[in-house]
Amino acid sequence: MSSLVKTSYSHNVASTAMAMCSSFCPQIPNQFRGRPISSFPSRQPFSVPFKAFTSQANIKDQLPARIGFLGIGIMGFPMAQNLIKAGCDVTVWNRTKSKCEPLISLGAKYKSFPEEVAASCDVTFSMLADPESAVDVACGKHGAANGMSPGKGYVDVSTVDGETSKLIYGRIKATGALSLEAPVSGSKKPAEDGQLIFLTAGDKSLYDTVAPLLDIMGKSRFYLGDIGNGAAMKLVVNMIMGSMMASFSEGLLLSEKVGLDPSVLVEVVSQGAISAPMYSMKGPSMIQSLYPTAFPLKHQQKDLRLALGLAESVSQPTPIAAAANELYKVAKSHGLSDQDFSAVIESLKGKLQQ
Repeated sequence: MSSLVKTSYSHNVASTAMAMCSSFCPQIPNQFRGRPISSFPSRQPFSVPFKAFTSQANIKDQLPARIGFLGIGIMGFPMAQNLIKAGCDVTVWNRTKSKCEPLISLGAKYKSFPEEVAASCDVTFSMLADPESAVDVACGKHGAANGMSPGKGYVDVSTVDGETSKLIYGRIKATGALSLEAPVSGSKKPAEDGQLIFLTAGDKSLYDTVAPLLDIMGKSRFYLGDIGNGAAMKLVVNMIMGSMMASFSEGLLLSEKVGLDPSVLVEVVSQGAISAPMYSMKGPSMIQSLYPTAFPLKHQQKDLRLALGLAESVSQPTPIAAAANELYKVAKSHGLSDQDFSAVIESLKGKLQQ
């Protein structure tokens, strides 16, 4: 990619950087570094490169010159904001322009169509709500593909199914540009804190180029090989998460029904082998029947639906996820789509069962 700036890191630079690393280049813990998985095509393992940015000027020198961001929602907004705060030249687009205004006030540029963003930028990210939106923004009438050309890159960080990812990849590649899928594990707060996990697949050279940008927005990144593997990994992760939340909801309600304090249950769980940050973060508000949206319930149900489709395609039984999916569907039918996915607990309460 001739117009994209690629960086290399020597052993000496990395050693010096240990004492100089700014908040824009968090160190990546060893346990988060990508490892090859046997079900994926064989790849040589590689470690996440360490970067040293000693000033705003140096940050700009290390990154692609112009960055686009399509989709300024619950996740896209904080991700784009972190890029801007890191000194990046960012151009944004959203169907509702008003959502872009705070970013514009921070210095972002705005374009009226995705194709205009892609045409004016070296690398364009997209964060859309569902497969249909992802395809439309990338491949539609005024889609980003119309603004792509050799030397540019497109990074889709939306959660979609593998077929959608391959469709977008093919359309972008037909323009001569490079393409990468990079769905994220993490919700609103990790996005705000730059603590997302990127699950990438596609063009390795583009991955290498955008790695410093991923490190601004996240705490770790994995390169998983061929296009579709990132989407598959994300769907498996979210399938597990949705099932965990459904089971946790059952436990909270059962503890209360038998006379236990559900708040104590949250504490007990948080100190045992099944401890998960999700339980301690969501539990207290769930007990109060409050569900501030970090990850919308409708998106969790969408991901379960896509994961079940993935499982069906390889004849893998997933009865637990299938049962959880039905609970999320019940919650959606009672108007809880835009609440946090922890609102699935409401589908287990008597008032929704009657």
